[in-house]
Amino acid sequence: MIAIVDAGLGNLRSVAKALEATGTLQPVRVTSDPQVVRDADRVVVPGQGAFGDCASALGPEAPLGRAISDGIQGGKPYLGICLGLQVLFESSEESPGHPGLGIYRGHVRRLPSGTRDENDRRIKVPHIGWSRVAVRGTHPVLDVPTADNWFYFVHSFHAQPADESLIAAVSAFGSLPVTAAVARDNVVAVQYHPEKSQAAGLELLRQFVAWRC
Repeated sequence: MIAIVDAGLGNLRSVAKALEATGTLQPVRVTSDPQVVRDADRVVVPGQGAFGDCASALGPEAPLGRAISDGIQGGKPYLGICLGLQVLFESSEESPGHPGLGIYRGHVRRLPSGTRDENDRRIKVPHIGWSRVAVRGTHPVLDVPTADNWFYFVHSFHAQPADESLIAAVSAFGSLPVTAAVARDNVVAVQYHPEKSQAAGLELLRQFVAWRC
């Protein structure tokens, strides 16, 4: 069973439908029950909204947060999407005083205002739209066999891991490379939204449900 963690942060049905569209035979269940998360074979944590709300629902002292942490430490495949990536780290500038899970050292920083593109046009924050993702090295989930590797982003913040080897993919925000994905062992998490990224996103999800980490 694949558990999609319901932290009250929206977009859950879109993620569930996208996972079901991969053709997986594993049941897909949206849940806020920590025991269901513990019983699941795979865990997906999506989320849109404020980091503080996410940390309140999934932080280290919350029952759901403990279930997620225990699953990660036990080797269960984990896919984080957007806030599901950010909450893996210690904190975010968006919500001071709200600790993340702290699975990895590092913090979530705001995208800089005043950044300009190659045509000297100011780039808006939040960043909403399609960006090309460059995978560092190889990864069985992130390596999508498409010619362009474009994915859909909606974000104002990006993770800055203390250990840069965690960064599995980057995208460009003007001249600034930002973390598009992190990966280590049984954890893979993306800042972009595969459920909104058409064929490339569906292929990424298909590779996640087949992943043997």
